[in-house]
Amino acid sequence: MTLLPDIWWPPALLALALLIDVVLSLRPPKFIRDCLDGVRFPREWWWTLIVIKTTAVVGLVVGIWMPGVAFAANTGVIIYFVAAAAAHVRARFTGTEFWINCLGMLALAIIVQVLSVLP
Repeated sequence: MTLLPDIWWPPALLALALLIDVVLSLRPPKFIRDCLDGVRFPREWWWTLIVIKTTAVVGLVVGIWMPGVAFAANTGVIIYFVAAAAAHVRARFTGTEFWINCLGMLALAIIVQVLSVLP
């Protein structure tokens, strides 16, 4: 197993979803502000999420051509959204934002990881 994705579009799709999230997070709309405030994530640290997601986007795109990079980046995305889900549960902020945004992105990242390693 070379960890080079057999099909290029799942990591590209995840990268696109994260890129849209990054662009939205530059001037967060209400649903993103509500989500981050709901889990009590300090506003002065919001920029770190943009850096993390941008790094993931780069890793996913580079990984289309370099063995193992997309796998590693995707693993990081899964860990990120598992941590986000834990923050939602801990803060008891489990409304629509949790089910659609957080768990939706976690599910997408897991599906992309599975599709990327299947023969």
